[in-house]
Amino acid sequence: MQVILLEKIQKLGNLGDLSNVKAGYARNFLIPKNKVTPATKTNLAEFELIKSELQARAAETLKNAQVVEAKMIGTVCTIQAHADEEGKLFGSINTTNIQISLAASGFEVKRRNINMSEAIRHTGEYEISVDLHTDITVNIKVVISAS
Repeated sequence: MQVILLEKIQKLGNLGDLSNVKAGYARNFLIPKNKVTPATKTNLAEFELIKSELQARAAETLKNAQVVEAKMIGTVCTIQAHADEEGKLFGSINTTNIQISLAASGFEVKRRNINMSEAIRHTGEYEISVDLHTDITVNIKVVISAS
């Protein structure tokens, strides 16, 4: 199914690009979230009318993400957890714990935007990345200490 992208989507393209996607992906995910519209003659003509508005909105979103990136660089999240003498945690630290720690620091980040290869199970320092925008990723340090 050929669609018009209404915003930049990783692995598909930029705003205004025509892209071929599977029909189920378009019907069930992209169209309901207003990320794309089917590429018909009427939709192409309508897209040309609203293109500048969409570009302005995308530029503002990018600008806001750059402001948050400037504030977030160098952020250290300190999380205390129960651990044994060797530093092994009773449980694990996951994206929810990091989201709560970032919220306490004043950064509102969605859980799905926090990239961890696996849950943290030992005390220590870890580098994780946070996606603020499709173009902006910030690396932050997470320090896990025993309580």
